[in-house]
Amino acid sequence: MRRIISVLVENEPGALSRIVGLFSQRNYNIETLNVAPTEDSSLSRLTVTTSGNPQVIEQITKQLNKLIDVVKLVDLTEGSHVERELMLVKVRAGGPLRAEVKRTVDIFRGHIVDVTSSVYTIQLVGTQNKLDAFIEAVGHAQVMEVVRSGITGIARGEKVLSV
Repeated sequence: MRRIISVLVENEPGALSRIVGLFSQRNYNIETLNVAPTEDSSLSRLTVTTSGNPQVIEQITKQLNKLIDVVKLVDLTEGSHVERELMLVKVRAGGPLRAEVKRTVDIFRGHIVDVTSSVYTIQLVGTQNKLDAFIEAVGHAQVMEVVRSGITGIARGEKVLSV
């Protein structure tokens, strides 16, 4: 089962390395990883997506909580949350295919952020499923390159991850 774990960590050199090392040492896979500073410059928010049965996820959260750099942790998938991922995709499209790709971008509420005579660079934001569906939908055009940010998420309502 896929889990989204959000962690507040001290914004110090080596903190990310220790967290990634924890996953590596225990042979757990990180599917996506997203890290950025918070409104408090001494803290960063790390969002990691991983998979595992409930016992594995419990072990991961317990081990993460033991790390000195970890201030607070929450498993977003245990409650109501909003998740998004950013994707930039470069698509080769010429002739009548250009209009079709443009329509597909509009349907998925994406944005064309760069245009050349034969290539569109498209920006899309949404869930993993939405981004995967877009790639399938433009499959007839030549997808040249895909860059994805990894999942980031936040709890819905009044619930916050803060110190």
